[in-house]
Amino acid sequence: MPRKHVISYALAIFPVLAALPAAAQDEWVGQVTPYIWAIGVNGNFTPFTGAPNLSFSRSFSESREDVDGAFFLSGFARKDRLVMLADVSYSSSSREGHIPPGISAEGELKQRSMTLAAGWRVLQEKSWALDVLAGARHWNIKSSVNAGEVFGASVEKTFTDPILAMRSNIQLAPRWSTIAYLDVGGFGVGSEHTVQALLTANYQINDSFFLSAGYRWLDFDYRDDGTKLDWNMQGPILGLSWRF
Repeated sequence: MPRKHVISYALAIFPVLAALPAAAQDEWVGQVTPYIWAIGVNGNFTPFTGAPNLSFSRSFSESREDVDGAFFLSGFARKDRLVMLADVSYSSSSREGHIPPGISAEGELKQRSMTLAAGWRVLQEKSWALDVLAGARHWNIKSSVNAGEVFGASVEKTFTDPILAMRSNIQLAPRWSTIAYLDVGGFGVGSEHTVQALLTANYQINDSFFLSAGYRWLDFDYRDDGTKLDWNMQGPILGLSWRF
């Protein structure tokens, strides 16, 4: 049976946030960031009870040709100490291969997710800010395996994870800043657990645009009615932020 994986080499956005001014803001300030995320994926997938467990471990360079399409978009807004973020993602990949004893097979995996969170800027210094947020990440995952008349199966799962997040924004120099982001969640409500971490360096091109580069890591473990999905997705990112 072919190994399954997800690889997202696409325009995307997550809170890769350029440093906002330290002073209090009476008006809303927002930004959006399209970026490229070169993801490698490893983990295990069991579509249903009795089905074989599929283990996968593929770097971005190994699996980029299997991507059928991907799109990620997120936004961030702040007014004084109130902060909000949203993230929408989609990716689709497929792969042809063989299952013992050499039977041709094809597998496909699609995922959609939406993250919404709101919180408070608990610390605001001249060159450093710390935000604490709470929200949810909603997933829709569809997987199918087809081996002609020999074997065929598909499964679709939808679940929502509560998340708690922290984001630190540090001004390094007049045009340079760094962002560190971490969220944890699941708690057995949707998945067993989920963890996401992001670290970027950001360069201010002008008043409206920032260039960001960094690394993103996302992990979750989902189990329900015989379906088991343990994913770890990680890779470098490069993005361009527009602030308004």
